[in-house]
Amino acid sequence: MKYLSILGSTGSIGTQTLDIVRQFPNEFKVVGLTANKNFDLLLKQIKEFKPKAVAIMDRSKVDDLLNFSSSQVYSGIEGLKKIASLNECDSVVNALVGSVGIEPTYTAIKNKKNIALANKETLVAAGSVIMDEIEKNKVSLMPIDSEHSAIFQCLNGENINEIEKITLTCSGGPFKNYTKEQLKNATKDDALNHPTWNMGAKITIDSATLMNKGLEVIEAHWLYHIPYEKIEIVIHPQSIMHSLVQFHDRSVIAQLGLPDMKIPIQYALSYPKRLPSSSKPLNLAEIKNLEFKEPDFEAFPCLKYAYEAGGIGGTLPAAMNAANEVAVWSFLGDKIRFFDITILIKMAMDSHSLIKNPTIQEILDSDKKTKEETRKIIEEEAVAK
Repeated sequence: MKYLSILGSTGSIGTQTLDIVRQFPNEFKVVGLTANKNFDLLLKQIKEFKPKAVAIMDRSKVDDLLNFSSSQVYSGIEGLKKIASLNECDSVVNALVGSVGIEPTYTAIKNKKNIALANKETLVAAGSVIMDEIEKNKVSLMPIDSEHSAIFQCLNGENINEIEKITLTCSGGPFKNYTKEQLKNATKDDALNHPTWNMGAKITIDSATLMNKGLEVIEAHWLYHIPYEKIEIVIHPQSIMHSLVQFHDRSVIAQLGLPDMKIPIQYALSYPKRLPSSSKPLNLAEIKNLEFKEPDFEAFPCLKYAYEAGGIGGTLPAAMNAANEVAVWSFLGDKIRFFDITILIKMAMDSHSLIKNPTIQEILDSDKKTKEETRKIIEEEAVAK
């Protein structure tokens, strides 16, 4: 039995994680849940799973939760950290969106909790600190991303020093065939219309700009200790082949499956076991074709920015990520154009004062400062044209 705290239980990854818990009640027990603002769904989850403690970011909802449940109730970022470090918990599923996920992950690791990680920003912004703490505290970090789960499986039992390169596949999002000029007129509805995956709004926009894949490049660097020059991206619209590893002998191992996030979530939770899945099985005879092509770094400069930020390191990836977060939510709020997202990221990176070997606090400070500066640019309508 694994005892889980699920951070972000009302979001896409969180609700799918709870589906798996329902399917395997003898394998998993929920002891902690957190939500941002979705009070009604959180309350339903509390009544069903009866966790020891819960947290909600919206402090105004605390009294309501206390009135309707017997769980201990916390709020804000301190509440997230509390749920991430519960004595009763041995594994933390971080399904939070954005840099808010960094501190709870760090706290969980310091309290010797194993991590199942869907929150990309944790490793993007704070990879050096997080991986050091993983090593110090002798805990495991299992990726939930389909691409990183694929790499983990391809590397199982292999010598990491014999890797020639790893390849992260990318659906290409809704704009995979757009030119740079066409992207200037992309709308919010267009960007949210992902052809393959059903995800939350923020990650869907990241997929449309290909920043999502850029973030995964940085994650892969930290998870598998792979230099950036050995990490490549290939567009694969069908999302059947999730990632590949090529070795010195030119052997290539790939992991395949239908685009269903429950598969990597369940693997991260059950590892080293493989539990039976209710997901639809892959039938290659039904797949008409599998396409692959190189990404367009000019039309989608976020990929270039991610490689640059990762290669320089320090606090630059945190600044890049912070600007992206603000820009994406501003785009979703109809405050900026689609192409302004990449412009704002470049402005933030160019103006950033780099700290080469940052502490966790310096990373959080860089995140906060960059977000404030990016919001100011948007409010003053000073986005470079």
